[in-house]
Amino acid sequence: MKLVFHGHDERYVAEQSLMNLFPGERPVYEPIAPDDDSWAVISLREDGDRCAVRVELAHGGRTGDRTYETALSGSDFDREGQRRHAVGACFFLAARDITGNTPPWGMLTGVRPDKPVTWALEAGRSPEEARRLMEQFYYVTPDRAALALETGATAAAAARRLERRDIDVYVGIPFCPTRCAYCSFVSQSVERSFALVPPYVDALCAEIAAGGEMVRRAGLRARTFYMGGGTPTTLTAEQMDRVLTAFDAAFDRSACEELTVEAGRPDTITAEKLAVLKAHGVTRVSVNPQTFEENVLRAIGRCHTAADIGDAMELVGRYGFPHVNMDLIAGLPEDTAEGFRRSLDRCLSFGPDDITIHTLALKKGSRILTEGLRIPDAETVAAMLDYAAPALRGAGYRPYYLYRQKYMSGSFENIGWCREGGECWYNVDIMSELCSILSFGAAGSTKMVVPGTNQIQRAFNVKYPKEYVERPEKWRANQAAFAAFYETV
Repeated sequence: MKLVFHGHDERYVAEQSLMNLFPGERPVYEPIAPDDDSWAVISLREDGDRCAVRVELAHGGRTGDRTYETALSGSDFDREGQRRHAVGACFFLAARDITGNTPPWGMLTGVRPDKPVTWALEAGRSPEEARRLMEQFYYVTPDRAALALETGATAAAAARRLERRDIDVYVGIPFCPTRCAYCSFVSQSVERSFALVPPYVDALCAEIAAGGEMVRRAGLRARTFYMGGGTPTTLTAEQMDRVLTAFDAAFDRSACEELTVEAGRPDTITAEKLAVLKAHGVTRVSVNPQTFEENVLRAIGRCHTAADIGDAMELVGRYGFPHVNMDLIAGLPEDTAEGFRRSLDRCLSFGPDDITIHTLALKKGSRILTEGLRIPDAETVAAMLDYAAPALRGAGYRPYYLYRQKYMSGSFENIGWCREGGECWYNVDIMSELCSILSFGAAGSTKMVVPGTNQIQRAFNVKYPKEYVERPEKWRANQAAFAAFYETV
């Protein structure tokens, strides 16, 4: 679709709106020709504290013309957000006029669509006012507005437990036994990169030690610890012990309310590794089957069976971790609605206190796209999710966090469900951007958050394990930036 702007250059919001409302279309910045049938002219005019947007839109042989006006107030940052909303809202309304479609999340295009609810509740608005805001200001459908109210309320409660200098800690282990077909993360197959693991662990422990010293000097407090990947339990028991010992030595754990380790794939879980986790006081272990269907496991490249998942859960249960969670993905290659239902029922039979239902995201680096694997259509994915919500609620679970990704099947969302007291606060903190996240390891993404605002700075570690080992100056610079950030907060 050709895009033409007058009086502004709000490319980001226009492009995100375009991809949300017209899947498959991509922005083109060229003059509109007389025979073009897919274009939008987006005009913005300001008059004092008033902003007026007009969108003239053509697509599929139909045309639309919409205007949207709003008041501008507050700081320059606030006013810029109000302009972006006006552009997005006007584009949404023009698109809805000519397509007749309302996406579930309305005009919202971001990863965290429930954040407006959290902000509204923190500002003192009632739950009903927050729900109406989602429906009337962002054009979210009633069912998604109700969902956002549940998860947004959890985030507001999570924010109240945090103090201004509280942070979370993330440790990344970018190794897996094999690479799953849906994966585009920067992770290495241990089969191909076994020699990288020992020097990576050495470098990671050095980074953690330096980070802990920086945190102490800055007067910060770690509230949660999360080890993700990749698959952290790809490490040996001795390597796991080294990393966790490094954290114990570097950080004051007195206020750290949870320690989560993604055990992930059942073919990496052993009694020896679980004993190490238990000895270090890990409070949550994740076992992520993604599916219990044998043909789907083969299609995604897993080297284990459904029975192996059951054996791993039984083994984890023997160690008495306070919390265990499981993950499933709706929309995997070769899966069916019936197969997904069987997988969810099997998950429920283990009684974990946290189940995350992901929706497949078609990421550019995944084998699903490069090899053209067959995936369920949007209607089938919708049937999977339509079964999941009532089944989970009926078993005593409630949604407590959610997020979206680009290129998700059917434009749905990922939802974390938990029983009472089963929340993983790290998940809430990072998805709702409630506090800073200090990340260690290759491809680590450190977030610096100004509490109570939408102002965020980021610093990224180098992406690949070999480069990470060879370039410690990058993580040192990131830690210096983190410390400098807290000199002004």
